[in-house]
Amino acid sequence: MPLLKRKPFSLVEPPEDLESSELVYQVRFTKEIFKDYLEYLNRINLYRRRVWVCKVTGKTSLTYEEALVSEKRAAEKVQQFPKELMAPSLCIIQYSTLSLKDLADKIAEKLRHHLFVGAELYGRKDNDLFPCKISKVLEEAPEKIQYEVTWLDKNKKVMENSLVNGEDLVHKKLPFSRAVLKSFIRESTYRSAPWVLHDKLAQHHGISTDPPEELRSQVFFKDGQVVCYKKRRKNEEDSKSGMEVKKESGKNKRKKIDGERFGVAIMEKENDRPVEEPIKYPIDDLLVQPGPDDPIFPDRPSPLRDFNVPMDCVGDLLMVWDFCSSFSRLLHLWPFTFEDFENAICHKDSSPILLVESHSALLRLLIKDDGEYLLAVEKRNRKLKITQINWTEYLCDFLELMQLPELCTYIATIKRGHYGLLDAHAKLGILRELINKVLQTDIFREKLDDVIEQWQELGATRRGEALEEARKKREEKEHSKAESDANGLTDQKCLENIENVAANDNLSKQNGHIEKKGKGEVLSYQQGNASGTCDNNFLSTAPKKAKKQNLDVEAPADNGKDSRKEGLKYLKDDKKEETERSNKEQRREFYEREMEKRVIRTNPLGRDRHCNRYWWPRRDGRIFFESSDSKEWGYYSSKEELDALMGSLNIKGERERALKKQLEKFHSRICWRIPVHICTSLCVCSAELQKRSKVLAHKIALEEAVLRRSTRVRAPPRENPANAFLRYVNKWKED
Repeated sequence: MPLLKRKPFSLVEPPEDLESSELVYQVRFTKEIFKDYLEYLNRINLYRRRVWVCKVTGKTSLTYEEALVSEKRAAEKVQQFPKELMAPSLCIIQYSTLSLKDLADKIAEKLRHHLFVGAELYGRKDNDLFPCKISKVLEEAPEKIQYEVTWLDKNKKVMENSLVNGEDLVHKKLPFSRAVLKSFIRESTYRSAPWVLHDKLAQHHGISTDPPEELRSQVFFKDGQVVCYKKRRKNEEDSKSGMEVKKESGKNKRKKIDGERFGVAIMEKENDRPVEEPIKYPIDDLLVQPGPDDPIFPDRPSPLRDFNVPMDCVGDLLMVWDFCSSFSRLLHLWPFTFEDFENAICHKDSSPILLVESHSALLRLLIKDDGEYLLAVEKRNRKLKITQINWTEYLCDFLELMQLPELCTYIATIKRGHYGLLDAHAKLGILRELINKVLQTDIFREKLDDVIEQWQELGATRRGEALEEARKKREEKEHSKAESDANGLTDQKCLENIENVAANDNLSKQNGHIEKKGKGEVLSYQQGNASGTCDNNFLSTAPKKAKKQNLDVEAPADNGKDSRKEGLKYLKDDKKEETERSNKEQRREFYEREMEKRVIRTNPLGRDRHCNRYWWPRRDGRIFFESSDSKEWGYYSSKEELDALMGSLNIKGERERALKKQLEKFHSRICWRIPVHICTSLCVCSAELQKRSKVLAHKIALEEAVLRRSTRVRAPPRENPANAFLRYVNKWKED
């Protein structure tokens, strides 16, 4: 069994007063049974935490299930341990105080020279080593043992038998690895330092369970298991010192605090109260308790439920519409909105073109598949062309082929031409069965295979670009690091040059002062030539000063040019970075759009703490709500409702954290799909939505201007948007 904090963990016993008809919660991998759901959740969360240790291999940071799998695999490897070596190995293990590594090394060294029947090794023959297998041990004397061996060829086939001495047999390696040996040691013992074998295992191999003389003063038996005196005495001394420190009135503040800590630990131990550990979030949502640092969560908005169809039909309605919209190209069916499909299902005056084309598209695909439906149609000698007049005949053929009692009752009504009189349950049931049959066709499966291949290719291309980008960043980082190191060296050299120049300047100043003194002395003796020399010196130094001034004047101009060049260079670099960044974003959006086009199935965005599911069909701007039992449905249709829903989610829970992450990821795209009239009435701040509302307002203004051209001309009535499904035309219809 896996270990918790290096100690065995006991499972929960099954309840005694359990009735056969009572509903319970069972842990899959431990078979534990719980009546209370919260107790079941607590135990599941404990098993999911990475605090478990594999008892056989010693691996840490595992979940309970991972530790079970690790123990199972290790036990299978331990079973491969040679039975002939078990007894000598267990004798070395019993009451050994070595560490696991040292003990394994000791056993391996001892077993290297242990020969037994069935061992495969190498023997010397004709001054060479050949593989052989011991078939019999012949002991003539305690010091002289001979072995009958079977010589093997490269394919391990028997060649011949002969007798060899023990010194002529060579072990190149053990028949097991060190990891298997360590697992064998852990599996055979119930404690370490000293290692003590399980009683049944020791008795089976005839190994004494009495501790040796040198350990009798250190260990004792308690409940049939060996316990060390040392640890017990240490714990008792710690507890006594803790109580004494707790009773003292603080001479030393530090001792008083330590004493209080010891006292708390002892009280918790006496009351069997576990030490409270800080909770690591996220956890199961139902276990999350409100905390003082939590933000104020707004009330979760209640979803709208104004569906035209019965509540138990909303799931089928959404599924059929999503399938027809997602695979409209394959079906040659022009896409339609969810509202139009819902109104068409509820329409009873006639058979709307939208439903006629939907049924016809599905039936055409079944005919193309060359399956049993095509055979059924050919038996009735029908033409393989479905029209708006004869589509009900093909639909009745399908229902007769399926032979479903709940749908066969509608065949008579459909044949009389009263398909529109069927209720929503019947219409959606027929469409659901048609879709289930289409899903089984070879045409649809080939389409799915192509979509999956394209999806994988896009994913591989995107991953390749990401890896290439990461490689370039890594190279740029290494290049910049190398440049910084080189600049550091040049800066150091520059500093040394500056120091040398400064030292030379000081020396030159000192020399110049001495020269002036010397000249002054000469001038004092030769006063006649003094004026001439001075004038000459002045004339000779003036041009030099002028040149220096010109150089000083020209230097700032050059610096100004360099600064302008550097500024332009920085602007170019910034523009280059912006274009690269925009290109990356465009590429990412491109991949997301292309992968969305290749639809395989629609998955829910996530679940809240009560396991209610939230769906977002990519071709609609609403978030659909589904209760955990799939009996209640609703939707959120505005940005404000979406923001309120996101604000009510607590990220401390696993489910609501994942749901909020998905909502944040698709937030902008969901808002873009929200209908314009809803957005304008709620004053949505999105730039794209405002642009769409302005365009719509401009169109309405133009229409009103046209309609107001004369009071004597009667304006045409506006078309009711609720009847838009009656004007549906399938623009992708096959000829």
